[in-house]
Amino acid sequence: MMVQRYNTAANIDWISIILCLVIIGFGWMNIYSANILEDGAGSFDMSQRYGKQLIWIGASLILAVLVFILDAKFYIYFAYVLYGIIILVLIGVLLFGREINGAKSWFVIGGFQIQPSEFAKPFTALALAGLMTSHNFSLKKFTGLLQTGLIILLPAVLILLQPDLGSTVVYFSFIFVLFREGFSANMMIMLAGLILLFFATLMIQQPLILLIITGVSLLAYLGTARSLKKTVILAVTAGALFGILYAVNKYLLDARFSLFMTGLATVVPIGLLLTVIVIRSREIRYLKILAGMCIAILFVVSVDYGMHRILKPHQQQRIYVTLGLEDDPQGVGYNVNQSKIAIGSGGFTGKGYLNGTQTKLHFVPEQSTDFIFCTVGEEWGFLGTTFVILLYVGLLLRMIVLAERQRTTFSRIFGYGFIAVLFTHFLINIGMTIGLLPVIGIPLPFFSYGGSSLWAFTIFLCIFLRLDANRLELLR
Repeated sequence: MMVQRYNTAANIDWISIILCLVIIGFGWMNIYSANILEDGAGSFDMSQRYGKQLIWIGASLILAVLVFILDAKFYIYFAYVLYGIIILVLIGVLLFGREINGAKSWFVIGGFQIQPSEFAKPFTALALAGLMTSHNFSLKKFTGLLQTGLIILLPAVLILLQPDLGSTVVYFSFIFVLFREGFSANMMIMLAGLILLFFATLMIQQPLILLIITGVSLLAYLGTARSLKKTVILAVTAGALFGILYAVNKYLLDARFSLFMTGLATVVPIGLLLTVIVIRSREIRYLKILAGMCIAILFVVSVDYGMHRILKPHQQQRIYVTLGLEDDPQGVGYNVNQSKIAIGSGGFTGKGYLNGTQTKLHFVPEQSTDFIFCTVGEEWGFLGTTFVILLYVGLLLRMIVLAERQRTTFSRIFGYGFIAVLFTHFLINIGMTIGLLPVIGIPLPFFSYGGSSLWAFTIFLCIFLRLDANRLELLR
């Protein structure tokens, strides 16, 4: 037993740990700067955020030791058990949690708040790795895709019900894990197309979007069938439908209702014509075109429904402001505008540590949590922000190296799960801070103030490093 502990310690990847500790330490320095009082309160003042963050950091170090003490096989054998427990906890927070800032996402214990959705990320990665290494599993089978979808979407849906849109979005990053393990490239292209279609739906009139979708489908049919006559018939039919529906949309009906009718009235006749062609020609390639067209049109309709019926008004406005469709500098755009002012005012070298005027006057709300990066920009300038970005890039590259050297599929999948979640948090947090992405409330890993995020990412990283340390002993 003593030999096993010695080998584990000797095989720990200390490069990853050092990078992580540097990020945590630099993060605490900026949390301190964002919250320091003018009366010169001590660094260990537990009534302030920087004092509480020291408690979270100390506790995370204890958590790291506990993760390394457990045998690596524990995480393999109990992957589903841990996943089941966190699902029950997510249900529990919906029933018994405390609502804070409009979201029922927290358990309050004493003076501390625990957010279970953060801990669900590593345990979802464990369950996903367990499923994808099970007997007879294949991503090429429908049952395999269905099972992976359920593993990922179950916690995502429970978190969306809280509602916590930011944490929900992170779960879609597990798609990159599936792609690494053989997920169809065509499916990835389709997902990328749907993302582009989402933004196009918000920026272009919906009838025009539907017309473009139908036109692309007809061009695909022409390229496949090489039948100009049939394509012209379909195109004329589609054009006539859109002419009529556009007039209805403009003069008679409510916009959202007419959008639904436009989609429905387009899918049905064009779909029926393509279906007849599929049946008569017995060519499956035409069916793919039909399916693609139907999925695209129904997606456009669902985006409109989701924007107006699911998202709250302030969430809608954040998206519109980010895309430049609305201008609200004193409303939902206030945080981003002040953040960009703070970062821009830092220049190349910054104003100096503890000398940020935007930071000291608290112009940017949540400056020690979601908008901590603007503190770096103001006080450390371009050099400081570049340093932070390079730290994360270095950690991500190191994680890829470790994931690729794993001897077991389980460890590799879990490693890429950590990479996907870490990259998504890093990209979205910095993107929303500089105004490139909508503000959805995602912390910067290991850097922002908050115990739940720090603990969850510590568990995530250390489980992977524990698996890596025993990569030569694990046989699966």
